[in-house]
Amino acid sequence: MNHFTFPVRQARRSAAMDDAPIDWNEAWQAARLRAGKRSGKEVWDRRAPSFARNASASGYVERMLELMRPEPSWTVLDVGCGAGTLAAPLARRVRAVTALDFSPRMLELLRERCAAEGIDNVAPVLGSWEDDWAGLGIGSCDVALASRSLSVPDLRAALLKLDAAARHRVFVTAPVGDGPIDRRVLAAVGRGYVPGPDYVYPANLLRQLGIEAAVELIAVEGVRQYDTLDDAVERLRWMVPEPTPEELARLRGWLARELSPRAGGLELCPRTFHWAVISWVPARGR
Repeated sequence: MNHFTFPVRQARRSAAMDDAPIDWNEAWQAARLRAGKRSGKEVWDRRAPSFARNASASGYVERMLELMRPEPSWTVLDVGCGAGTLAAPLARRVRAVTALDFSPRMLELLRERCAAEGIDNVAPVLGSWEDDWAGLGIGSCDVALASRSLSVPDLRAALLKLDAAARHRVFVTAPVGDGPIDRRVLAAVGRGYVPGPDYVYPANLLRQLGIEAAVELIAVEGVRQYDTLDDAVERLRWMVPEPTPEELARLRGWLARELSPRAGGLELCPRTFHWAVISWVPARGR
């Protein structure tokens, strides 16, 4: 597995800026605003089926489980669990998983998966980062996890909420650079790309909060195999927020040129990117 310890980068500051320390929470909010980040539940309800397929096809789950090394006695809180990308495989290795998500469709897919695979120790909970977790019946846990779900306005509040919930360990993952965004897709439809905040922001904010976190990278490959041209369009359109009919037509045309027949389906030239896995011992364990 490709994973290694990686030093936290520092943000660039112009010579004209003073020596005041960066407020990494404010920097996170500004970067999200520039990139036009959206995280409404309606967006995720629409993305749920294709997201579930993409997440399970990348090799991400196996690498995360190797890093987490789950123990049979653990209780895990999976915040932003989606359709069970990690909640379901974790449930086979730990005592219980509380799976929190604000998308009803994601939780519906999670329930269907658990029923199909005979998993009975996952408790789906409809809720968000901003909700009162105690009011939702969520208590403390051994491990708190936020896997690719840090799309929040207030990063400091989210990190501290995870820290307060866990007894043993906290894991969060964030993209490195562009992460899963494929600039070829945006170029194909005629859109520019404004990078959003990546792992540097939570890693440095944790340091600013006095929390010593480990940062390791895992390499995953973007989805490369598709059943049909329609399947490829559906699984890649999420990168283009609110696409117009013209943009979808351009995406289809580009894919028709770029996809190659392979093993009964279609293949796109592979692209490898990285996720940063940031973990630390919470306050109750320090």
